[in-house]
Amino acid sequence: MLKIRFLATGLIAALAVGVFAPAAFANPIERACLQSDRPGATRQLCRCIGEAANMTLSPTDMREGARFFRDPGRAQEIQLSDTRRNDAFWSRWQQFGRTAEELCS
Repeated sequence: MLKIRFLATGLIAALAVGVFAPAAFANPIERACLQSDRPGATRQLCRCIGEAANMTLSPTDMREGARFFRDPGRAQEIQLSDTRRNDAFWSRWQQFGRTAEELCS
């Protein structure tokens, strides 16, 4: 009985946090989108873009890509770089972009 009550309390707390602080559970791409000053960055669009990121990017890729929202020049640096690591990342980033466009348009 105590175990069930503990689980129910935890579930209620999790739901409350989800209602009052949804960005706390967002991935780095969704959070960067929500914090950006772009006029079209609505909560719904950012959530969708975050879902596309979850489908196509690793957590490390998401952190790297989130930097593009603050420093768009970083994207160009990565794209123009001649390292195998950056080329592989850029390929995954392009796939993320295509996925986000398909899901969120």
